[in-house]
Amino acid sequence: MGEQEQEVRRRVAELERGFGNPADADNPVGTSAFVAADARGKPLAAAERLLERYGLNAEFVPRDLGGRLTGLDTLARVTRVVFRRDAALGLGHGITSFLAAVVVWAAGSPEQRRTVARLLLTGHHLVSAYPELAAGSSFLSNELTATAGGGPGGFRLSGRKEALNNVERAAALVLFARTGAGRDSHSALLVERDALPADGVTALPRHRTSGIRGCQVAGVEFDDSPVPADALVGEPGRGLELVLRIFSVTRGVGPSAALGCADTALRTAVACAVDRGVVGDAADDVTGPQRLSHARSTLTGAFVDLLLCDCLALVATRAVHLVPEDAGLYAAAVKYLLPQLLTDTSYELSTLLGADFHARNGAYAAFRKNVRDLPMIGLGAAGSAACRATVIPQLPRLARAAWFASAAAPVDGLFRLEADGLPPLDLGRLSPAADGDPLAASLALAADAPGPESDRPAELVRLLAGELALLRDGCAGLDRDGRSALGDPRGHALAERYALILVGAACLGVWRHQRSAGTGFLARPEWLEAALTRVLRRLGTALPKATSDHEEPLLAEVLARYREHRSYDLYDTPLAGSPGAPGAEREAREEREDR
Repeated sequence: MGEQEQEVRRRVAELERGFGNPADADNPVGTSAFVAADARGKPLAAAERLLERYGLNAEFVPRDLGGRLTGLDTLARVTRVVFRRDAALGLGHGITSFLAAVVVWAAGSPEQRRTVARLLLTGHHLVSAYPELAAGSSFLSNELTATAGGGPGGFRLSGRKEALNNVERAAALVLFARTGAGRDSHSALLVERDALPADGVTALPRHRTSGIRGCQVAGVEFDDSPVPADALVGEPGRGLELVLRIFSVTRGVGPSAALGCADTALRTAVACAVDRGVVGDAADDVTGPQRLSHARSTLTGAFVDLLLCDCLALVATRAVHLVPEDAGLYAAAVKYLLPQLLTDTSYELSTLLGADFHARNGAYAAFRKNVRDLPMIGLGAAGSAACRATVIPQLPRLARAAWFASAAAPVDGLFRLEADGLPPLDLGRLSPAADGDPLAASLALAADAPGPESDRPAELVRLLAGELALLRDGCAGLDRDGRSALGDPRGHALAERYALILVGAACLGVWRHQRSAGTGFLARPEWLEAALTRVLRRLGTALPKATSDHEEPLLAEVLARYREHRSYDLYDTPLAGSPGAPGAEREAREEREDR
Protein backbone atom coordinates (compact mmCIF):
# COMPACT_ATOMS: atom_id res chain seq x y z
CA MET A 1 0.00 0.00 0.00
CA GLY A 2 1.46 3.35 -1.04
CA GLU A 3 1.57 6.57 0.95
CA GLN A 4 -1.27 8.16 -1.00
CA GLU A 5 -3.61 5.24 -0.33
CA GLN A 6 -2.72 5.31 3.35
CA GLU A 7 -3.53 9.02 3.44
CA VAL A 8 -6.92 8.49 1.79
CA ARG A 9 -7.82 5.76 4.26
CA ARG A 10 -6.80 8.05 7.12
CA ARG A 11 -9.10 10.81 5.84
CA VAL A 12 -12.02 8.43 5.36
CA ALA A 13 -11.50 7.01 8.86
CA GLU A 14 -11.33 10.52 10.35
CA LEU A 15 -14.62 11.49 8.75
CA GLU A 16 -16.25 8.22 9.82
CA ARG A 17 -15.01 8.78 13.35
CA GLY A 18 -16.45 12.30 13.34
CA PHE A 19 -19.91 11.07 12.39
CA GLY A 20 -19.82 8.25 14.93
CA ASN A 21 -22.27 5.40 15.23
CA PRO A 22 -25.40 6.25 13.18
CA ALA A 23 -27.56 4.06 15.44
CA ASP A 24 -26.52 5.89 18.63
CA ALA A 25 -29.66 7.69 19.86
CA ASP A 26 -27.51 10.29 21.63
CA ASN A 27 -25.47 11.05 18.52
CA PRO A 28 -26.39 14.56 17.24
CA VAL A 29 -25.31 13.48 13.74
CA GLY A 30 -26.83 10.01 13.90
CA THR A 31 -29.60 8.55 11.77
CA SER A 32 -32.44 9.80 13.96
CA ALA A 33 -31.11 13.36 13.78
CA PHE A 34 -30.89 13.24 9.98
CA VAL A 35 -34.38 11.76 9.65
CA ALA A 36 -35.80 14.51 11.89
CA ALA A 37 -34.01 17.23 9.90
CA ASP A 38 -35.31 15.72 6.67
CA ALA A 39 -38.87 15.83 8.02
CA ARG A 40 -38.38 19.52 8.81
CA GLY A 41 -36.93 20.15 5.35
CA LYS A 42 -33.81 21.73 6.83
CA PRO A 43 -30.09 20.89 6.77
CA LEU A 44 -28.72 19.36 9.96
CA ALA A 45 -26.66 22.16 11.48
CA ALA A 46 -24.55 19.85 13.66
CA ALA A 47 -23.51 17.86 10.59
CA GLU A 48 -22.57 20.98 8.65
CA ARG A 49 -20.41 22.13 11.55
CA LEU A 50 -18.74 18.73 11.59
CA LEU A 51 -17.85 19.02 7.88
CA GLU A 52 -16.55 22.54 8.40
CA ARG A 53 -14.23 21.30 11.15
CA TYR A 54 -13.09 18.44 8.97
CA GLY A 55 -12.52 20.83 6.07
CA LEU A 56 -14.52 18.92 3.47
CA ASN A 57 -14.12 21.76 0.97
CA ALA A 58 -10.40 21.01 0.81
CA GLU A 59 -11.31 17.78 -0.99
CA PHE A 60 -12.55 19.92 -3.90
CA VAL A 61 -9.42 22.07 -4.23
CA PRO A 62 -6.34 20.86 -6.18
CA ARG A 63 -3.28 20.20 -4.07
CA ASP A 64 -1.25 22.89 -5.86
CA LEU A 65 -3.81 25.42 -4.60
CA GLY A 66 -3.67 24.24 -1.00
CA GLY A 67 -6.35 21.54 -1.05
CA ARG A 68 -6.40 17.75 -1.04
CA LEU A 69 -7.74 16.98 -4.53
CA THR A 70 -5.46 14.60 -6.40
CA GLY A 71 -7.82 11.94 -7.77
CA LEU A 72 -11.48 12.02 -8.71
CA ASP A 73 -12.01 8.46 -7.48
CA THR A 74 -10.62 9.57 -4.12
CA LEU A 75 -12.90 12.61 -4.06
CA ALA A 76 -15.93 10.37 -4.60
CA ARG A 77 -14.66 7.90 -2.02
CA VAL A 78 -14.34 10.53 0.72
CA THR A 79 -17.65 12.26 -0.01
CA ARG A 80 -19.34 8.86 -0.12
CA VAL A 81 -18.94 8.86 3.67
CA VAL A 82 -21.19 11.93 3.79
CA PHE A 83 -23.77 10.49 1.39
CA ARG A 84 -23.90 7.36 3.50
CA ARG A 85 -25.39 9.59 6.23
CA ASP A 86 -27.47 12.01 4.18
CA ALA A 87 -27.71 12.81 0.45
CA ALA A 88 -28.87 16.36 1.14
CA LEU A 89 -25.75 16.96 3.22
CA GLY A 90 -23.54 15.42 0.54
CA LEU A 91 -25.05 17.68 -2.11
CA GLY A 92 -25.67 20.82 -0.11
CA HIS A 93 -22.40 20.88 1.78
CA GLY A 94 -20.27 19.14 -0.82
CA ILE A 95 -20.78 18.21 -4.43
CA THR A 96 -22.72 21.38 -5.30
CA SER A 97 -19.63 23.48 -4.60
CA PHE A 98 -17.41 21.12 -6.56
CA LEU A 99 -19.69 21.34 -9.62
CA ALA A 100 -19.04 25.08 -9.67
CA ALA A 101 -15.36 24.95 -8.80
CA VAL A 102 -14.42 22.46 -11.53
CA VAL A 103 -15.43 25.02 -14.18
CA VAL A 104 -12.77 27.34 -12.82
CA TRP A 105 -10.21 24.53 -12.44
CA ALA A 106 -10.76 23.71 -16.13
CA ALA A 107 -10.73 27.18 -17.70
CA GLY A 108 -10.20 29.89 -15.08
CA SER A 109 -7.33 32.34 -14.92
CA PRO A 110 -4.68 31.94 -12.19
CA GLU A 111 -6.37 34.72 -10.23
CA GLN A 112 -9.81 33.09 -10.55
CA ARG A 113 -8.39 29.76 -9.45
CA ARG A 114 -6.83 31.40 -6.39
CA THR A 115 -10.11 33.19 -5.58
CA VAL A 116 -12.18 30.00 -5.72
CA ALA A 117 -9.57 28.09 -3.72
CA ARG A 118 -9.59 30.82 -1.05
CA LEU A 119 -13.38 30.79 -0.82
CA LEU A 120 -13.59 27.02 -0.50
CA LEU A 121 -10.73 26.67 1.96
CA THR A 122 -12.33 29.28 4.22
CA GLY A 123 -15.59 27.32 4.30
CA HIS A 124 -17.73 29.16 1.76
CA HIS A 125 -20.27 27.66 -0.65
CA LEU A 126 -20.27 27.94 -4.43
CA VAL A 127 -23.13 27.34 -6.84
CA SER A 128 -23.27 26.89 -10.61
CA ALA A 129 -26.01 27.69 -13.10
CA TYR A 130 -25.37 25.42 -16.06
CA PRO A 131 -27.03 26.12 -19.41
CA GLU A 132 -30.06 24.04 -20.25
CA LEU A 133 -29.29 21.52 -22.98
CA ALA A 134 -31.92 20.76 -25.60
CA ALA A 135 -32.22 17.14 -24.44
CA GLY A 136 -31.78 17.85 -20.76
CA SER A 137 -34.04 17.97 -17.74
CA SER A 138 -36.34 20.95 -17.27
CA PHE A 139 -35.44 21.08 -13.58
CA LEU A 140 -32.81 23.74 -14.28
CA SER A 141 -34.59 25.54 -17.11
CA ASN A 142 -34.60 29.32 -17.68
CA GLU A 143 -31.76 31.29 -19.18
CA LEU A 144 -29.37 34.08 -18.35
CA THR A 145 -28.18 36.68 -20.84
CA ALA A 146 -25.11 38.89 -20.63
CA THR A 147 -24.86 41.94 -22.89
CA ALA A 148 -22.05 44.45 -23.25
CA GLY A 149 -21.81 46.96 -20.41
CA GLY A 150 -20.98 47.01 -16.71
CA GLY A 151 -17.67 48.84 -17.19
CA PRO A 152 -14.88 48.45 -19.76
CA GLY A 153 -15.27 45.01 -21.35
CA GLY A 154 -17.88 44.05 -18.79
CA PHE A 155 -21.43 42.72 -18.98
CA ARG A 156 -24.99 43.50 -17.95
CA LEU A 157 -26.52 40.31 -16.57
CA SER A 158 -30.25 39.57 -16.80
CA GLY A 159 -32.52 36.54 -16.52
CA ARG A 160 -33.42 33.99 -13.92
CA LYS A 161 -32.71 30.46 -12.78
CA GLU A 162 -35.54 28.87 -10.84
CA ALA A 163 -33.81 26.02 -9.04
CA LEU A 164 -30.26 26.24 -7.73
CA ASN A 165 -29.03 24.43 -4.64
CA ASN A 166 -27.49 26.73 -1.99
CA VAL A 167 -27.93 29.90 -4.04
CA GLU A 168 -29.07 31.87 -0.99
CA ARG A 169 -25.84 31.26 0.89
CA ALA A 170 -23.34 31.00 -1.97
CA ALA A 171 -20.33 33.29 -1.77
CA ALA A 172 -19.76 33.00 -5.52
CA LEU A 173 -21.72 31.85 -8.54
CA VAL A 174 -20.46 30.26 -11.74
CA LEU A 175 -22.97 31.31 -14.37
CA PHE A 176 -23.38 30.34 -18.00
CA ALA A 177 -25.05 33.24 -19.79
CA ARG A 178 -26.03 33.73 -23.42
CA THR A 179 -23.63 36.20 -25.01
CA GLY A 180 -24.13 35.37 -28.69
CA ALA A 181 -25.70 32.93 -31.11
CA GLY A 182 -24.91 29.57 -32.67
CA ARG A 183 -22.02 27.45 -31.39
CA ASP A 184 -20.52 30.46 -29.61
CA SER A 185 -23.73 31.36 -27.81
CA HIS A 186 -22.73 31.12 -24.13
CA SER A 187 -19.93 32.33 -21.90
CA ALA A 188 -18.97 31.35 -18.36
CA LEU A 189 -18.81 33.98 -15.62
CA LEU A 190 -17.45 33.81 -12.07
CA VAL A 191 -19.37 36.31 -9.94
CA GLU A 192 -18.78 36.93 -6.26
CA ARG A 193 -22.10 37.55 -4.55
CA ASP A 194 -20.90 40.55 -2.53
CA ALA A 195 -19.80 42.30 -5.73
CA LEU A 196 -23.32 42.38 -7.15
CA PRO A 197 -25.51 45.43 -6.44
CA ALA A 198 -28.40 44.64 -4.13
CA ASP A 199 -30.96 46.11 -6.52
CA GLY A 200 -29.71 43.94 -9.38
CA VAL A 201 -30.34 40.56 -7.74
CA THR A 202 -33.61 39.16 -6.43
CA ALA A 203 -33.93 35.96 -4.42
CA LEU A 204 -36.77 33.73 -5.63
CA PRO A 205 -38.83 31.40 -3.40
CA ARG A 206 -37.44 28.11 -2.20
CA HIS A 207 -38.65 24.92 -3.87
CA ARG A 208 -39.67 21.90 -1.79
CA THR A 209 -38.49 18.62 -3.28
CA SER A 210 -39.70 15.08 -2.69
CA GLY A 211 -36.15 13.89 -1.99
CA ILE A 212 -33.03 15.58 -0.58
CA ARG A 213 -35.39 17.70 1.51
CA GLY A 214 -32.56 19.31 3.43
CA CYS A 215 -31.21 20.94 0.28
CA GLN A 216 -32.03 24.62 0.03
CA VAL A 217 -33.15 24.79 -3.59
CA ALA A 218 -34.26 28.26 -4.62
CA GLY A 219 -34.11 30.66 -7.53
CA VAL A 220 -32.35 33.89 -8.36
CA GLU A 221 -33.16 36.68 -10.81
CA PHE A 222 -30.76 39.23 -12.26
CA ASP A 223 -32.02 42.59 -13.51
CA ASP A 224 -29.42 44.34 -15.67
CA SER A 225 -26.80 43.66 -13.02
CA PRO A 226 -23.28 44.89 -13.88
CA VAL A 227 -20.55 42.25 -14.02
CA PRO A 228 -16.88 43.21 -14.54
CA ALA A 229 -14.78 41.99 -17.45
CA ASP A 230 -12.54 39.86 -15.22
CA ALA A 231 -15.56 37.68 -14.34
CA LEU A 232 -15.22 35.92 -17.72
CA VAL A 233 -14.01 32.32 -17.31
CA GLY A 234 -12.11 31.09 -20.33
CA GLU A 235 -12.75 32.44 -23.81
CA PRO A 236 -15.92 34.36 -24.66
CA GLY A 237 -18.54 32.29 -26.44
CA ARG A 238 -16.95 28.97 -25.50
CA GLY A 239 -19.20 28.20 -22.56
CA LEU A 240 -21.10 25.31 -24.14
CA GLU A 241 -17.89 23.62 -25.21
CA LEU A 242 -16.56 24.05 -21.68
CA VAL A 243 -19.70 22.51 -20.20
CA LEU A 244 -19.50 19.48 -22.47
CA ARG A 245 -15.88 18.93 -21.52
CA ILE A 246 -16.34 19.16 -17.77
CA PHE A 247 -19.34 16.82 -17.88
CA SER A 248 -16.63 14.16 -18.16
CA VAL A 249 -15.83 15.03 -14.55
CA THR A 250 -19.13 15.96 -12.96
CA ARG A 251 -21.27 13.16 -14.38
CA GLY A 252 -19.01 10.54 -12.85
CA VAL A 253 -18.14 12.02 -9.47
CA GLY A 254 -21.67 12.81 -8.24
CA PRO A 255 -23.26 9.38 -8.79
CA SER A 256 -20.13 7.66 -7.47
CA ALA A 257 -20.38 9.61 -4.22
CA ALA A 258 -24.13 8.95 -4.05
CA LEU A 259 -23.46 5.20 -3.88
CA GLY A 260 -23.29 5.90 -0.16
CA CYS A 261 -27.10 6.27 -0.19
CA ALA A 262 -27.50 2.81 -1.69
CA ASP A 263 -25.07 1.43 0.89
CA THR A 264 -27.28 2.72 3.71
CA ALA A 265 -30.45 1.44 2.05
CA LEU A 266 -28.96 -2.05 1.77
CA ARG A 267 -27.63 -1.96 5.34
CA THR A 268 -31.06 -0.96 6.66
CA ALA A 269 -32.76 -3.76 4.72
CA VAL A 270 -30.22 -6.28 6.04
CA ALA A 271 -30.88 -5.05 9.59
CA CYS A 272 -34.60 -5.56 9.12
CA ALA A 273 -34.13 -9.07 7.68
CA VAL A 274 -31.74 -10.06 10.48
CA ASP A 275 -34.00 -8.62 13.19
CA ARG A 276 -36.91 -10.64 11.85
CA GLY A 277 -34.83 -13.81 11.64
CA VAL A 278 -35.28 -14.07 7.87
CA VAL A 279 -31.52 -14.26 7.32
CA GLY A 280 -28.61 -14.81 9.65
CA ASP A 281 -28.11 -17.27 12.50
CA ALA A 282 -31.77 -17.18 13.54
CA ALA A 283 -33.12 -18.01 10.06
CA ASP A 284 -34.66 -21.48 9.71
CA ASP A 285 -37.47 -23.21 7.89
CA VAL A 286 -40.04 -21.87 10.36
CA THR A 287 -40.14 -18.62 8.37
CA GLY A 288 -40.90 -20.51 5.18
CA PRO A 289 -38.52 -21.61 2.43
CA GLN A 290 -40.04 -19.25 -0.14
CA ARG A 291 -39.64 -16.25 2.12
CA LEU A 292 -36.06 -17.25 2.93
CA SER A 293 -35.22 -17.63 -0.74
CA HIS A 294 -36.74 -14.27 -1.65
CA ALA A 295 -34.91 -12.44 1.14
CA ARG A 296 -31.57 -14.03 0.31
CA SER A 297 -31.79 -13.40 -3.43
CA THR A 298 -32.97 -9.82 -2.89
CA LEU A 299 -30.13 -8.96 -0.50
CA THR A 300 -27.42 -10.62 -2.56
CA GLY A 301 -28.81 -9.09 -5.75
CA ALA A 302 -28.75 -5.62 -4.23
CA PHE A 303 -25.19 -6.17 -3.01
CA VAL A 304 -24.05 -7.23 -6.48
CA ASP A 305 -25.85 -4.27 -8.07
CA LEU A 306 -24.00 -1.90 -5.76
CA LEU A 307 -20.67 -3.54 -6.67
CA LEU A 308 -21.30 -3.41 -10.41
CA CYS A 309 -22.35 0.23 -10.19
CA ASP A 310 -19.19 1.00 -8.25
CA CYS A 311 -17.07 -0.75 -10.89
CA LEU A 312 -18.39 1.54 -13.63
CA ALA A 313 -18.08 4.61 -11.40
CA LEU A 314 -14.47 3.66 -10.63
CA VAL A 315 -13.64 3.44 -14.32
CA ALA A 316 -15.39 6.73 -15.10
CA THR A 317 -13.54 8.72 -12.42
CA ARG A 318 -10.12 7.20 -13.14
CA ALA A 319 -10.58 7.60 -16.90
CA VAL A 320 -10.45 11.38 -16.48
CA HIS A 321 -6.83 10.94 -15.40
CA LEU A 322 -5.81 8.06 -17.65
CA VAL A 323 -7.78 8.51 -20.90
CA PRO A 324 -9.34 11.99 -20.59
CA GLU A 325 -10.22 12.09 -24.29
CA ASP A 326 -12.55 9.10 -23.79
CA ALA A 327 -13.79 9.78 -20.26
CA GLY A 328 -17.00 11.53 -21.30
CA LEU A 329 -18.48 8.26 -22.59
CA TYR A 330 -18.14 6.51 -19.27
CA ALA A 331 -19.26 9.52 -17.23
CA ALA A 332 -22.44 9.78 -19.32
CA ALA A 333 -23.15 6.07 -18.85
CA VAL A 334 -22.66 6.42 -15.09
CA LYS A 335 -24.95 9.44 -14.83
CA TYR A 336 -27.94 7.88 -16.56
CA LEU A 337 -27.52 4.22 -15.63
CA LEU A 338 -26.59 4.32 -11.93
CA PRO A 339 -29.65 6.26 -10.70
CA GLN A 340 -31.85 3.89 -12.67
CA LEU A 341 -30.21 0.70 -11.38
CA LEU A 342 -29.95 1.87 -7.78
CA THR A 343 -33.54 3.14 -7.70
CA ASP A 344 -34.75 -0.23 -9.00
CA THR A 345 -32.59 -1.99 -6.41
CA SER A 346 -34.01 0.12 -3.59
CA TYR A 347 -37.58 -0.69 -4.55
CA GLU A 348 -36.72 -4.39 -4.63
CA LEU A 349 -35.25 -4.09 -1.14
CA SER A 350 -38.41 -2.32 0.04
CA THR A 351 -40.32 -5.60 -0.26
CA LEU A 352 -38.30 -6.92 2.68
CA LEU A 353 -39.40 -4.13 4.99
CA GLY A 354 -43.14 -4.46 4.48
CA ALA A 355 -45.02 -1.95 6.63
CA ASP A 356 -41.72 -0.74 8.14
CA PHE A 357 -40.99 0.91 4.79
CA HIS A 358 -43.32 3.69 5.94
CA ALA A 359 -41.62 4.17 9.31
CA ARG A 360 -40.97 7.83 10.09
CA ASN A 361 -38.62 7.10 12.98
CA GLY A 362 -36.81 4.18 14.52
CA ALA A 363 -34.24 1.74 13.17
CA TYR A 364 -35.64 1.52 9.63
CA ALA A 365 -36.67 5.13 8.96
CA ALA A 366 -33.51 5.82 6.96
CA PHE A 367 -34.58 3.39 4.26
CA ARG A 368 -37.55 5.33 2.91
CA LYS A 369 -35.53 8.54 3.04
CA ASN A 370 -32.80 7.02 0.87
CA VAL A 371 -35.34 5.63 -1.60
CA ARG A 372 -36.65 9.20 -2.05
CA ASP A 373 -33.18 10.69 -2.32
CA LEU A 374 -31.60 8.33 -4.85
CA PRO A 375 -33.61 9.36 -7.95
CA MET A 376 -32.63 13.00 -7.40
CA ILE A 377 -29.01 12.34 -8.40
CA GLY A 378 -30.15 11.90 -12.01
CA LEU A 379 -31.66 15.39 -12.29
CA GLY A 380 -30.12 18.53 -13.71
CA ALA A 381 -28.75 19.86 -16.97
CA ALA A 382 -26.68 16.68 -17.21
CA GLY A 383 -29.72 14.46 -16.72
CA SER A 384 -30.53 11.13 -18.29
CA ALA A 385 -31.70 12.38 -21.68
CA ALA A 386 -28.69 14.65 -22.08
CA CYS A 387 -26.35 11.80 -21.16
CA ARG A 388 -27.89 9.49 -23.74
CA ALA A 389 -27.56 12.31 -26.27
CA THR A 390 -23.83 12.29 -25.55
CA VAL A 391 -23.50 8.58 -26.28
CA ILE A 392 -25.85 7.90 -29.21
CA PRO A 393 -24.15 9.97 -31.94
CA GLN A 394 -20.79 8.33 -31.13
CA LEU A 395 -21.98 4.72 -31.33
CA PRO A 396 -21.62 4.19 -35.11
CA ARG A 397 -18.01 5.40 -35.12
CA LEU A 398 -17.05 3.46 -32.00
CA ALA A 399 -18.64 0.30 -33.39
CA ARG A 400 -16.60 0.59 -36.57
CA ALA A 401 -13.25 1.61 -35.17
CA ALA A 402 -12.90 1.09 -31.41
CA TRP A 403 -14.53 -1.98 -29.90
CA PHE A 404 -12.82 -4.78 -31.80
CA ALA A 405 -9.74 -2.89 -32.96
CA SER A 406 -6.73 -5.22 -32.89
CA ALA A 407 -4.48 -2.35 -31.86
CA ALA A 408 -6.57 -1.49 -28.78
CA ALA A 409 -4.35 -1.58 -25.71
CA PRO A 410 -5.77 -2.37 -22.27
CA VAL A 411 -5.57 0.39 -19.67
CA ASP A 412 -5.17 -1.63 -16.49
CA GLY A 413 -5.04 1.47 -14.31
CA LEU A 414 -8.76 2.00 -14.94
CA PHE A 415 -9.53 -0.90 -12.61
CA ARG A 416 -7.17 -0.16 -9.74
CA LEU A 417 -8.79 0.53 -6.36
CA GLU A 418 -5.76 2.09 -4.67
CA ALA A 419 -5.27 5.85 -4.90
CA ASP A 420 -1.58 5.63 -5.76
CA GLY A 421 -0.15 6.04 -9.25
CA LEU A 422 -2.71 8.23 -11.01
CA PRO A 423 -1.31 11.00 -13.25
CA PRO A 424 -2.35 14.54 -12.33
CA LEU A 425 -5.62 15.91 -13.63
CA ASP A 426 -5.25 17.56 -17.02
CA LEU A 427 -8.67 19.03 -17.66
CA GLY A 428 -7.44 20.64 -20.85
CA ARG A 429 -7.36 17.20 -22.50
CA LEU A 430 -11.05 16.53 -21.91
CA SER A 431 -13.10 16.18 -25.08
CA PRO A 432 -16.86 16.08 -25.78
CA ALA A 433 -16.27 13.26 -28.32
CA ALA A 434 -14.25 10.14 -27.53
CA ASP A 435 -11.16 9.13 -29.48
CA GLY A 436 -11.59 5.48 -28.52
CA ASP A 437 -13.23 3.11 -26.06
CA PRO A 438 -10.64 1.20 -24.02
CA LEU A 439 -13.25 -0.25 -21.64
CA ALA A 440 -15.31 -1.94 -24.35
CA ALA A 441 -12.10 -2.98 -26.13
CA SER A 442 -10.88 -4.65 -22.92
CA LEU A 443 -13.97 -6.88 -23.01
CA ALA A 444 -13.27 -7.98 -26.58
CA LEU A 445 -9.65 -8.74 -25.70
CA ALA A 446 -10.65 -10.72 -22.58
CA ALA A 447 -13.12 -12.80 -24.58
CA ASP A 448 -10.35 -13.76 -27.01
CA ALA A 449 -8.01 -14.83 -24.21
CA PRO A 450 -7.62 -18.60 -23.85
CA GLY A 451 -9.59 -20.22 -21.05
CA PRO A 452 -11.22 -23.53 -20.17
CA GLU A 453 -14.68 -24.08 -21.58
CA SER A 454 -15.84 -25.23 -18.13
CA ASP A 455 -14.92 -21.89 -16.56
CA ARG A 456 -18.35 -20.29 -16.05
CA PRO A 457 -17.05 -16.71 -15.69
CA ALA A 458 -15.16 -17.16 -18.97
CA GLU A 459 -18.33 -18.44 -20.61
CA LEU A 460 -20.27 -15.42 -19.36
CA VAL A 461 -17.53 -13.12 -20.63
CA ARG A 462 -17.83 -14.64 -24.08
CA LEU A 463 -21.60 -14.12 -23.98
CA LEU A 464 -21.11 -10.48 -23.03
CA ALA A 465 -18.58 -10.01 -25.81
CA GLY A 466 -21.15 -11.57 -28.13
CA GLU A 467 -23.61 -8.88 -27.05
CA LEU A 468 -20.98 -6.27 -27.93
CA ALA A 469 -20.68 -7.82 -31.40
CA LEU A 470 -24.47 -7.70 -31.79
CA LEU A 471 -24.41 -4.09 -30.67
CA ARG A 472 -21.82 -3.35 -33.33
CA ASP A 473 -24.12 -4.85 -35.94
CA GLY A 474 -27.07 -2.86 -34.62
CA CYS A 475 -25.12 0.39 -34.74
CA ALA A 476 -24.36 -0.20 -38.42
CA GLY A 477 -28.00 0.62 -39.11
CA LEU A 478 -27.67 4.09 -37.58
CA ASP A 479 -26.55 7.12 -39.51
CA ARG A 480 -22.86 6.56 -40.24
CA ASP A 481 -21.77 9.91 -38.89
CA GLY A 482 -24.26 9.90 -36.02
CA ARG A 483 -25.87 13.18 -37.05
CA SER A 484 -29.40 11.82 -37.25
CA ALA A 485 -28.97 9.02 -34.70
CA LEU A 486 -30.63 11.05 -31.94
CA GLY A 487 -33.88 11.02 -33.88
CA ASP A 488 -33.72 7.27 -34.47
CA PRO A 489 -35.66 5.29 -31.80
CA ARG A 490 -33.14 2.48 -32.18
CA GLY A 491 -30.41 4.77 -30.90
CA HIS A 492 -31.91 5.02 -27.41
CA ALA A 493 -32.24 1.24 -27.07
CA LEU A 494 -28.70 0.72 -28.34
CA ALA A 495 -27.35 3.29 -25.86
CA GLU A 496 -29.04 1.43 -22.98
CA ARG A 497 -27.49 -1.84 -24.11
CA TYR A 498 -24.10 -0.19 -24.53
CA ALA A 499 -24.16 1.13 -20.96
CA LEU A 500 -25.02 -2.32 -19.58
CA ILE A 501 -22.16 -3.88 -21.57
CA LEU A 502 -19.82 -1.24 -20.14
CA VAL A 503 -20.92 -2.20 -16.62
CA GLY A 504 -20.08 -5.84 -17.31
CA ALA A 505 -16.71 -4.92 -18.81
CA ALA A 506 -15.90 -2.78 -15.76
CA CYS A 507 -16.73 -5.67 -13.39
CA LEU A 508 -14.52 -8.00 -15.40
CA GLY A 509 -11.65 -5.51 -15.32
CA VAL A 510 -11.88 -5.01 -11.55
CA TRP A 511 -12.07 -8.76 -10.93
CA ARG A 512 -9.07 -9.52 -13.15
CA HIS A 513 -7.03 -6.78 -11.50
CA GLN A 514 -7.92 -7.98 -7.99
CA ARG A 515 -7.25 -11.61 -8.92
CA SER A 516 -3.76 -10.73 -10.16
CA ALA A 517 -3.09 -8.46 -7.19
CA GLY A 518 -3.82 -11.03 -4.48
CA THR A 519 -6.60 -12.62 -2.49
CA GLY A 520 -9.76 -11.26 -0.94
CA PHE A 521 -13.44 -11.19 -1.73
CA LEU A 522 -13.09 -9.25 -5.00
CA ALA A 523 -10.59 -11.81 -6.30
CA ARG A 524 -13.20 -14.58 -5.98
CA PRO A 525 -15.27 -15.58 -9.03
CA GLU A 526 -18.66 -15.73 -7.27
CA TRP A 527 -19.37 -12.00 -7.32
CA LEU A 528 -18.18 -11.64 -10.93
CA GLU A 529 -20.39 -14.52 -12.01
CA ALA A 530 -23.37 -12.95 -10.23
CA ALA A 531 -22.63 -9.51 -11.70
CA LEU A 532 -22.28 -10.75 -15.27
CA THR A 533 -25.40 -12.88 -14.86
CA ARG A 534 -27.44 -9.86 -13.73
CA VAL A 535 -26.11 -7.76 -16.63
CA LEU A 536 -26.84 -10.47 -19.20
CA ARG A 537 -30.34 -10.95 -17.85
CA ARG A 538 -31.01 -7.25 -18.25
CA LEU A 539 -29.77 -7.58 -21.82
CA GLY A 540 -32.14 -10.51 -22.41
CA THR A 541 -29.33 -12.96 -23.17
CA ALA A 542 -30.04 -16.69 -22.99
CA LEU A 543 -27.90 -17.97 -20.13
CA PRO A 544 -26.32 -21.40 -19.70
CA LYS A 545 -27.43 -23.54 -16.79
CA ALA A 546 -25.65 -22.58 -13.60
CA THR A 547 -23.10 -25.12 -12.43
CA SER A 548 -22.58 -23.59 -8.99
CA ASP A 549 -24.56 -21.68 -6.39
CA HIS A 550 -23.00 -18.25 -5.86
CA GLU A 551 -25.78 -17.03 -3.54
CA GLU A 552 -24.49 -18.62 -0.33
CA PRO A 553 -20.97 -17.07 -0.40
CA LEU A 554 -22.46 -13.72 -1.40
CA LEU A 555 -24.99 -13.82 1.44
CA ALA A 556 -22.19 -14.74 3.83
CA GLU A 557 -20.29 -11.64 2.69
CA VAL A 558 -23.39 -9.45 3.06
CA LEU A 559 -23.96 -10.64 6.63
CA ALA A 560 -20.27 -10.42 7.56
CA ARG A 561 -20.06 -6.82 6.38
CA TYR A 562 -23.25 -6.02 8.29
CA ARG A 563 -22.02 -7.54 11.58
CA GLU A 564 -18.54 -6.05 11.26
CA HIS A 565 -19.76 -2.62 10.10
CA ARG A 566 -18.00 -2.59 6.74
CA SER A 567 -19.19 -0.77 3.64
CA TYR A 568 -20.95 -2.62 0.81
CA ASP A 569 -18.96 -0.99 -1.98
CA LEU A 570 -15.69 -2.08 -3.60
CA TYR A 571 -13.57 -0.58 -0.83
CA ASP A 572 -15.01 -2.65 2.05
CA THR A 573 -14.38 0.33 4.32
CA PRO A 574 -14.50 -0.04 8.14
CA LEU A 575 -17.35 2.11 9.38
CA ALA A 576 -17.61 4.01 12.65
CA GLY A 577 -17.63 1.76 15.70
CA SER A 578 -16.51 -1.31 13.70
CA PRO A 579 -13.81 -3.80 14.70
CA GLY A 580 -11.73 -2.35 11.86
CA ALA A 581 -11.85 1.09 13.48
CA PRO A 582 -11.12 0.42 17.17
CA GLY A 583 -12.36 3.04 19.55
CA ALA A 584 -14.07 5.04 16.80
CA GLU A 585 -17.45 5.27 18.53
CA ARG A 586 -15.91 6.07 21.90
CA GLU A 587 -13.60 8.72 20.39
CA ALA A 588 -16.50 10.37 18.54
CA ARG A 589 -18.58 10.49 21.72
CA GLU A 590 -15.67 12.00 23.67
CA GLU A 591 -15.14 14.59 20.95
CA ARG A 592 -18.81 15.59 21.08
CA GLU A 593 -18.69 15.86 24.87
CA ASP A 594 -15.60 18.08 24.64
CA ARG A 595 -17.51 20.42 22.34
